[in-house]
Amino acid sequence: MAYIVPLLAVIIGYLIALLLQPKNKKHLKLLMAFSGSFLLTLTVTHLLPDVYQAAMGDLVTGGGHLHDHDHDHGGAARIGFFIMAGIVFQIILEYFSKGAEHGHVHGHEKLDRIPWLLFISLCIHALFEGMPISQHSELALGIGIHHLPIAIILTAFFINAQMNKKMVFVFMMLFSIMTPLGTLISSNVPILNTYYAEISAIVVGILFHISSTIIFESNEDHKFNINKLIAILLGVIAAYFI
Repeated sequence: MAYIVPLLAVIIGYLIALLLQPKNKKHLKLLMAFSGSFLLTLTVTHLLPDVYQAAMGDLVTGGGHLHDHDHDHGGAARIGFFIMAGIVFQIILEYFSKGAEHGHVHGHEKLDRIPWLLFISLCIHALFEGMPISQHSELALGIGIHHLPIAIILTAFFINAQMNKKMVFVFMMLFSIMTPLGTLISSNVPILNTYYAEISAIVVGILFHISSTIIFESNEDHKFNINKLIAILLGVIAAYFI
């Protein structure tokens, strides 16, 4: 599941855009809102507590008291900085990807070749997302649900821009393997386990930024939207049962 779900999510999204060519952007925005809240909930309830626990080590005695308060505070602060580094890193990636990670792609000009800056930044983003899945397989579902609408939007964008269909296929297939590749690397490169807390904290920052941006951008006019609210609540509830 850890490898298959993110891979299939992109492939299914690609096929939906290619075969069905969905036109209703409202439905995609609601799916994005659901995926954003689902991913954010998994991040704060599963990944974030584990990152802090891994960073601080076993500082709690059998009685439940902190063995070294100063060490605990320092470890927490260090992880906080890595989370902020992840947020800043994602902002930098979005400068090159133009926000493709959260479906924020525009433009109708013809594309004769793959936009390499978008491709590289998106692949780096997906690669990092896959790393914590090696120890948190439940995140695979969250990442998969996140990637499904992204794949639909990206494929539709490339098709509308009259990009060569073979190039679109290559782009989307390479994108689909990035998250499983990140999981594979994390599972088989021992040195990454030494820096598990730091790397995962960076991913937490990336996911914080992506999921919150998705939630806020899913309603561009910033007016109250009951459908969006329901989608967000459903995402939170679904994540609760994971």
